[in-house]
Amino acid sequence: MSTAKRRRGHSLHLELPNGNVEELPPVAAVFLILFDAKAGYTIAWKQSISGLELNESVEYKSLPSGLHNVRKDFIYFVHDDDYAGISAFLNEPAEDADRNALMLAVGALVPLSYGRLGKCWKHALGLEELAKTLVQDPAKTQPLEDFWLTHKIQTEEDLQNEAAESPSDGQAKRNQSQASPNGKTRTRNRAISTASALAPPGQSLSPHHPALSLPVLLDTFGPLIFPLYKAALLRKRILLVGQAPVELACNFVYDISVLSGIPSSVSDLLPLEPLPIRLRPLFAAGVHDMATLARGSRDTVPSSETTDAGMGYGWVACTTDDILSLKDHLFDTLVTIPPSYSKQAKEKTWPRVEVKKGTEIRATQRDLRRYRTLRRELRRFPSGHSPHASKYSSTEQTSELPFENTQETYDDASSTLDAQLAEAQSWSALAYSSFMWWASAGEKRTDLDEEADHDATLLRHFDNYRGDSPDRPRPTKKSPGRSPSREAMDTGPAGLEMTIIGYFHRLTTLILKTLSDIIDVSDYSNANDGGNAIEDENGGQMKRKGSAGSPEDANAVYVSGEDMSCMGLDIWSESDRDFVRELVAFYWGRKADVRGGRVECCGVRIC
Repeated sequence: MSTAKRRRGHSLHLELPNGNVEELPPVAAVFLILFDAKAGYTIAWKQSISGLELNESVEYKSLPSGLHNVRKDFIYFVHDDDYAGISAFLNEPAEDADRNALMLAVGALVPLSYGRLGKCWKHALGLEELAKTLVQDPAKTQPLEDFWLTHKIQTEEDLQNEAAESPSDGQAKRNQSQASPNGKTRTRNRAISTASALAPPGQSLSPHHPALSLPVLLDTFGPLIFPLYKAALLRKRILLVGQAPVELACNFVYDISVLSGIPSSVSDLLPLEPLPIRLRPLFAAGVHDMATLARGSRDTVPSSETTDAGMGYGWVACTTDDILSLKDHLFDTLVTIPPSYSKQAKEKTWPRVEVKKGTEIRATQRDLRRYRTLRRELRRFPSGHSPHASKYSSTEQTSELPFENTQETYDDASSTLDAQLAEAQSWSALAYSSFMWWASAGEKRTDLDEEADHDATLLRHFDNYRGDSPDRPRPTKKSPGRSPSREAMDTGPAGLEMTIIGYFHRLTTLILKTLSDIIDVSDYSNANDGGNAIEDENGGQMKRKGSAGSPEDANAVYVSGEDMSCMGLDIWSESDRDFVRELVAFYWGRKADVRGGRVECCGVRIC
């Protein structure tokens, strides 16, 4: 099977519990990290499978800079490209000899083959309990040994020993074992799949699942979520810089990767290979990861070395090391997250999104209107929809996690009116709005009304709001004995998160499908009329391919202002036109002639 076929078989959706909700992924390593006043970060205890090296790596990843300012935290990271790591950090008062504080982290590594982030968050509660136990006396490591024996990956040697004790049990476990790509052996209690995209009735996301932060992500970034989504769709290198604690920032990394994934319904429309269906999440990174971050540049990675892991096609990561923000050769998009104390300010402090040259990125006017519609539609979900929603609003966590909104989520529409987040309205857009107001005086509906309806449809009909995949065929028959209003609110515990993901996946589908159709029509017309003018659906002349007059433009794709509008993009924004140009170049390897809006009166163009 080709790399592309394997890549397109992967899922873009949430890994939800399937069957036994207590099932935990096996671990490849368990370790205890202590901060020593003299020696610094030290690995006090460790166990790992053969050939897996932990020294000079996990101790730095498990204790990012600035954790001494918080009492507890969870850190997610990637180790050796094959493993996902999670560590539970605890900071407790201690004697003077320990500088009045005992800081430790209990962590584990899980193979990435078990799903996005290896589903390592399922071990979060267990690791947290271990940390609480060990902080009493770090020398008593028997609980760590027990944890390792319970959850470790079964090697071939382990299976042989068990087979000698009980041949039938040993054979059963051997049938469940599977060799990993790096030659090591792992087992799984069932067929691990990331294709579980639905949340059946009564099923919820497990505690500490990163997707629980999706509502907080929208509330934190506001309309800026859309330019961030576009950068992720272009597979840029995105670095989030903030302060400890880092769990929420790690969750944001997961969310951005999921939201910018390419649905399977359109992945086959993209001709270039190999292209990653999702942006590679690196989670927490520090100065020791600079070599890994540099590998994400398309300019530094030969095409022969690009892999399904996403090398050479960007990444998204978070860090508390401010020095990385000065290394602009490492990233394409820099996101500065305000410190946690800023949430006490009278006016909300928004993140800053900029390109590596220091130019700030703002949402378009279209993004601003789209965000308002999104918030309005999401208000139909009841507050505290998720059983674990209190994780981001409890009194204990509020003091440590930035940007938790103690008020009901999506109830503050005034935040969407913050003009500093959006580009200034262009003169052409203002002239068009004034002209349309004059030309359509007395009309009940306007273009903006139709635009809002168009955006709202991206959130509707998700199989009765049950978190269905946006590209999954919907049943034509309604469930008997249930009213439409009842079905519309039967979202299931993971419905809000799945609806947000489905919204962005539908937006991605809309953009890529529209561009694919444009390219197909353009190529067909070129093949049949030798590059003559292409006619639009109304019979009007659109554009002659290659009209720029140079051989380099002979393969160019014409995207009209109407096409931009169909994709839900801002026809008046140069940044959105640049986005389409980059998108066509990245996914199709073609140049694009992108036109914006225009104002005409009696056939005469005004602007």
